[in-house]
Amino acid sequence: MIECGDTAILVTATRSTPREGIDFLPLICDYEERLYAAGRIPGSFLRRESRPPERATLIARLIDRPLRPLFPSWMRDDLQVVATCMSLDERVPPDVLAVTGASMATLLAQIPFHGPMAAVRVGLLGDDFVLNPSFREIQRSSLDLVVAGTPDGVVMVEAGADQLPEQDVIEAIDFGYEAVSELIKAQIGLLAELGLNPAPIPQPQATDPTLPAFLEKQCAKGIGEVLLQFELSKPQRDAKLDVIQAEVSEKIAALKDDDPVKVAVSNSSKVLANGYKSLTKKLMRQQILKDGRRVDGRQLDEVRTISAAAGVLPKRVHGSGLFQRGLTQVLSTATLGTPSDAQEMDDLNPAKEKLYLHHYNFPPYSVAETRPMRSPGRREIGHGALAERALLPVLPPKENFPYVLRVVSEVLSSNGSTSMGSVCGSTLALMDAGVPIKAPVSGAAMGLIKDGDEVRILTDIQGIEDFLGDMDFKVAGTEKGITALQMDMKITGLGMPTVSEAIKQARPARLHILEKMLEAIDKPRDTLSPHAPRLLSFRIDPELIGTVIGPGGRTIKGITERTNTKIDIEDGGMVTIASHDGLAAEEAQRMIEGLTRRVSEGEVFSGAVTRVIPIGAFVEILPGKEGMIHISQLSEARVEKVEDVVNVGDHVTVRVREIDNRGRINLTLRGVPQQEPVSP
Repeated sequence: MIECGDTAILVTATRSTPREGIDFLPLICDYEERLYAAGRIPGSFLRRESRPPERATLIARLIDRPLRPLFPSWMRDDLQVVATCMSLDERVPPDVLAVTGASMATLLAQIPFHGPMAAVRVGLLGDDFVLNPSFREIQRSSLDLVVAGTPDGVVMVEAGADQLPEQDVIEAIDFGYEAVSELIKAQIGLLAELGLNPAPIPQPQATDPTLPAFLEKQCAKGIGEVLLQFELSKPQRDAKLDVIQAEVSEKIAALKDDDPVKVAVSNSSKVLANGYKSLTKKLMRQQILKDGRRVDGRQLDEVRTISAAAGVLPKRVHGSGLFQRGLTQVLSTATLGTPSDAQEMDDLNPAKEKLYLHHYNFPPYSVAETRPMRSPGRREIGHGALAERALLPVLPPKENFPYVLRVVSEVLSSNGSTSMGSVCGSTLALMDAGVPIKAPVSGAAMGLIKDGDEVRILTDIQGIEDFLGDMDFKVAGTEKGITALQMDMKITGLGMPTVSEAIKQARPARLHILEKMLEAIDKPRDTLSPHAPRLLSFRIDPELIGTVIGPGGRTIKGITERTNTKIDIEDGGMVTIASHDGLAAEEAQRMIEGLTRRVSEGEVFSGAVTRVIPIGAFVEILPGKEGMIHISQLSEARVEKVEDVVNVGDHVTVRVREIDNRGRINLTLRGVPQQEPVSP
């Protein structure tokens, strides 16, 4: 149980027996929210928690990402870490506590683990860094950064920033890592108090060198020659590598049954494939470390060929953008909605609605695979959240642009860095939709090859470099500064100098990509799609909301039916009118402003007679607001019958005689010059 303030997280770690025939670590990290933690009852029909909300999935990923690389590479045991939020203090976000708690639970469970590991959040209020800010402070902060680390260095970074300079972000990571170091010491101290030592990490069983040596002798030269053919495309290179693997497979098949190489391969169908991949990875890394050349011939800091286009879909789609970097291609679309389209959030986070939604889809055809298409997985949710975070700082404020925005990024082809491709494509789509963003955003993914003291940082990594590398570091931002970061490691930690160098090396890449994007569209469109709703937004006195709504909602319903508009009124008095007809929206605004305008005695208005009753006539002096002329106020002379002076539809000029204690407006015609003659 890890607590801070009144936030309490129960974290458990469970280890099961290893599974045969798998070549990965079967680790499951879950984050469970219980609404009783905030004194609430779930709002679903069943009145119990069911499918995890999106934020819970993102926290589960936040636990997994720094934890996974710290387990021994040979481990194949089923592992599960479950963090359950049992009490929530709105001053203390639970996510970083869950990450640190996962480390402590793993240590207590005596699972082999290159820990301890801990995480903290860093905010920036004014010029001061704030450690573990509250929810409210996060909303006001120009930085929301989570950094996780081990004694070896930084192992994970997740950040959103308001166009901060690179140096500010570097200093924030360094500031956070100092606090991480203290939490690591605290975990070591707690283990000592309990009389426990971290579980020893056994050396992996020595692998039989027979097959690796055979593959090295038979394939190394051929693989090396293919890797030096920089002019090859990815499909061509993959095809040649497959031919070499098929040839060595045939050679093994021709060996005697008792040959050690054939025996090693016969134990599992994956042994040969895994051995071949390991050799290919080793040769690629050596080529980068020794020669500084990548498999496609690029220099270490070179970006792949870029193309960009805006408005590629018909204007039924409010905005669209197509971005391609190498073989990675992403089509993003932007949709403008009304305030009622905002997503209501039913989770423990104090924020109850989202006005900007970013969804990321990764269909199987994007990587030339066939598989069933189901609901979005954790990876898709995580990539969508990263792109959302990158664009949020540049969106216009609600007061100036009251639309709810949804962007969907469809990955059409994938060869690495699709999340940053989504950021670029979505920027194009938003500008094509006419959204007045503060600045365009671009993104690049950085990689790392580390062997002892030898370190190489790669700009704009492709899929195969992600596979062979030690880091995936995504950086998004504007010309002014960074808006989002996400760093994941495959090693147990990285020193601050290398982290700093990677962030700085990403800037020229981002600016180069941004330059190519601006060739497609250099600013937001001046007009919206003709199929996008037109919104008018203005404020009224919150005390007059009831007047606009009317008894049982009759007044506002009458306005919407009369003008064919959609009207949303917030508790603070913000009124938003949506319509595809701008004139109709303006008419609805005039009616609401008329209802909420305060009328003073002595004011003169012109309006039409709407009703006649035996004791007087009603005149609409403002849209939706009526006053009554008593029969005695129709003329200086005595009037026997109201219809002798006015009838329904007549236009008259009246003066406000008085407003009684019930708010009723009494009018008069006496002594008021008429623009048109009143009936005698």
